[in-house]
Amino acid sequence: MIDIQDNWSYCIPMSKSTKKEFNRESLLNQGVTLFMGQGYHGTGLQEILDAVNVPKGSFYNYFDSKEDFGADVIQHYIGPFITQLARHLDDSDTDALGAIQGYFDELIVELEKNEFKGGCLLGNLMGELGDTSRVCQKSLQAAVRRYRELLQFGLEKAQQQGTVRLDKSAEEMADLLINSWQGALLRMKIEKSSASVKQCCHNLLGDYFMS
Repeated sequence: MIDIQDNWSYCIPMSKSTKKEFNRESLLNQGVTLFMGQGYHGTGLQEILDAVNVPKGSFYNYFDSKEDFGADVIQHYIGPFITQLARHLDDSDTDALGAIQGYFDELIVELEKNEFKGGCLLGNLMGELGDTSRVCQKSLQAAVRRYRELLQFGLEKAQQQGTVRLDKSAEEMADLLINSWQGALLRMKIEKSSASVKQCCHNLLGDYFMS
């Protein structure tokens, strides 16, 4: 039973600004889900709006167009991955290379739990929108850059710790890791197996990158 005196906030209506932020967050979450399952072109605005009970006219209070919405969905999607990787790199009990390996191990576990469905929204949208939507293209570039910079930071730290080779730049290795991972994800989706992503991590993080 709820104690009204101790839980008086339940009785306070949501402010307009709070509700607007909640609606925007709900739209972005639904955008990630539907774009992952159906693609950008396969998802209609009305389908997104119906799922979160937001009137169509209100959509344009949050986004200028479907393209702008797609660009924001991309940034919304990559944020948790960057937070997750940063958490691993901030772990003082783990060396940087081990932290990166641990991060990718977690991703592989999640991919297996999801039965290899979806893959990576960035990779999916690169193939679908990369050369057709300038707005989404710029957002994809920004998302990849944010991700690459954090991987580069981790690899530079690993170089300083003596676990990663010094004859290749951390930037070059971060790019190679992202490119190889995206290709491995595509194979994973058609083969319904984590073998390709595990091989990618083993060959790079467990061999080629090592000092």
